[in-house]
Amino acid sequence: MASKSPPDSKGDLPGTSVVKEYRIPLPISVEEYQIGQLYAVAEASKNETGGGDGIEVVTNEPQEHEEFGKCQYTYKIIHLSKKVPGYVRALAPKGSLEIHEKAWNAYPFCRTWYTNEYMGDSFHIIIDTWHKPGNKDIENVHDLSPELLKKREIVNIDIAKPVESRDYKEDEDPTKFHSEKTGRGPLDPKTWQEDIKTKDMPIMTCYKLYRIKFKWFMLQGKVEDLICKSVKRLLTNFHRQLFCWLDKWFGMTMQDIRQLEEQTKAELEEQRKQGEVRGMTEK
Repeated sequence: MASKSPPDSKGDLPGTSVVKEYRIPLPISVEEYQIGQLYAVAEASKNETGGGDGIEVVTNEPQEHEEFGKCQYTYKIIHLSKKVPGYVRALAPKGSLEIHEKAWNAYPFCRTWYTNEYMGDSFHIIIDTWHKPGNKDIENVHDLSPELLKKREIVNIDIAKPVESRDYKEDEDPTKFHSEKTGRGPLDPKTWQEDIKTKDMPIMTCYKLYRIKFKWFMLQGKVEDLICKSVKRLLTNFHRQLFCWLDKWFGMTMQDIRQLEEQTKAELEEQRKQGEVRGMTEK
């Protein structure tokens, strides 16, 4: 059964006020990343769920999509009532702090679509992601129109650069991690992307195109800024974890991943109903 998707990725989206492309190079092959990303999503979801907030997995199934072909379709509800700043909680109507995530993973391409039932057409985040070999060397991987290229801002993310003290964990620091299974790491924060050329290590880049629309009187500018800051923080922390968890997922099969996802779905449902709020929060 085909699923409805956002407008075609090559076209402009009326009302979209923010267009950012995040580029994240990693010392991992494109084939390895497919497993690593799914493993890290499952683990990171558990780290972000508790105390009433977090991720509820509704659907996770293979599907034939009218545009993307064979893909893995997931539908999740993200509960955010305690994860946004106080001024947003104070002004937000009941039920408006639930985000619906639909994703079509037709690797190496993936589209993710975030919406909110309360805001309707006034809010969306559409993410198109390409996973390609090489180090940030494809200028227009999303085949954007000239109009969108004018709007696009490129943000480069380096997993070896320092992060905020609230996010730092020594065992998730790529400048200290060494993989016993692959021999990769630690990464020199100044030279690792150049060092790869002289070492027998793969390199790939995640090109993540974010199109953000948030039209809400008095809050639009503040919330769009908050979203962009949170996206960079989230992508940085997630990919630092993905690399530092390399020995945990390296060698896993897709069957292993699907079993992990089923187990994680049950754990999230139980975890969300109890304990304290976990993971990234804003005051």
